[in-house]
Amino acid sequence: MLNQILEDLKNEVKFGYLKKKHPFRYPSLASIKDNSPDQRTVVLRDSTEAFDLILYTDERSDKISQFEKNPMCSLLFYNHKKLLQVKIEGHMKIIRSGQEYEKHWNKVQGNSQKDFITNRAPGTPIDHPDAVEYNEDEHHFCLLKLVPERMESLQLKRPNHIRAVFDKSNDWEGQFLNP
Repeated sequence: MLNQILEDLKNEVKFGYLKKKHPFRYPSLASIKDNSPDQRTVVLRDSTEAFDLILYTDERSDKISQFEKNPMCSLLFYNHKKLLQVKIEGHMKIIRSGQEYEKHWNKVQGNSQKDFITNRAPGTPIDHPDAVEYNEDEHHFCLLKLVPERMESLQLKRPNHIRAVFDKSNDWEGQFLNP
């Protein structure tokens, strides 16, 4: 049963980037900022064969400096229709160049490229939403790869909720947890 839960967990996460309207498309990403948690909603873009999870960001964003100081992070997914929560903890790799980087930058099309060509860094104060300036000659695209070390699922259901954890250091062998 635990092996099936792990496979279902991985499939559900993959649906987040394969199906545009899937609730797992927009997980919460947590990092550490000055010894405190810092969260934001991100877009799940892809996964590797090893189940590393791919996100895109501006290389000038706060999360980059946070991951440079402490690469530990967590993604939290919730499917309100299935009453399923999935938490994936691990470390973040920052990728700024190379073949994998180029492959993903080439997937960013049209208006989506505007997210990575602003003159100012994300979070910089501006006078008005229309005051965003762009420089099409330079982009600040950055690839983030979460390498999972621990995955946990919580399925709310009756008569019993089902909670399980899977740890990479234990070859992804599962363990049920008291919900």
